[in-house]
Amino acid sequence: MAEFKLVLSRKDGKSFQKVIKDQEAKALLKRRVGDKISGKEIGMECYELAITGGSDKCGFPMRKGILQTRQRITIKGKGVGFSGKDRNKKKQKGLRKKKTVCGERISSSIVQINMKILKEGKGTLGKGATAEEKKEEVKEEAPKKEKKEEVKEEKPVEKAKPEEKKEEKAKEVPKEEAKEEPKPKEEKKEG
Repeated sequence: MAEFKLVLSRKDGKSFQKVIKDQEAKALLKRRVGDKISGKEIGMECYELAITGGSDKCGFPMRKGILQTRQRITIKGKGVGFSGKDRNKKKQKGLRKKKTVCGERISSSIVQINMKILKEGKGTLGKGATAEEKKEEVKEEAPKKEKKEEVKEEKPVEKAKPEEKKEEKAKEVPKEEAKEEPKPKEEKKEG
């Protein structure tokens, strides 16, 4: 049984995840990076999607132009598969590295498929997918904030008791001092 994890990204930068199995997943087999597909094939009516990439079960990225399932290639300083760890070092002209990448064709070894939404349909992808849903979310969140404020008002803070104890101690201290005042010593006259 084929199973893929789709990462669908919109133009505004938000992305949503969807897991597809069986017939929907079989519709994506043998497709390539850059292919456009109808949403009906994967259970998303009125959507139009484009495959932008993905990764296999070991985490190697798919790269356009590679026909084998996995291949070790020499990559220049930019592009899919070039490690982000090397970005901090000084950029050298002509820097090349050998990296392992997957082919551009979707096979059973692919686990994740990245897609770009070209045309949105009626259905929702996730929470807050459309402008109308965002308005509904704001309305739902408002009562929750009011409840938190009410809870804070119900708990009175009592600070009077510690102050009363301090005042009592202050009253007691002068009485004790008055009783224990040292008497002035008489000076002895030498003579």
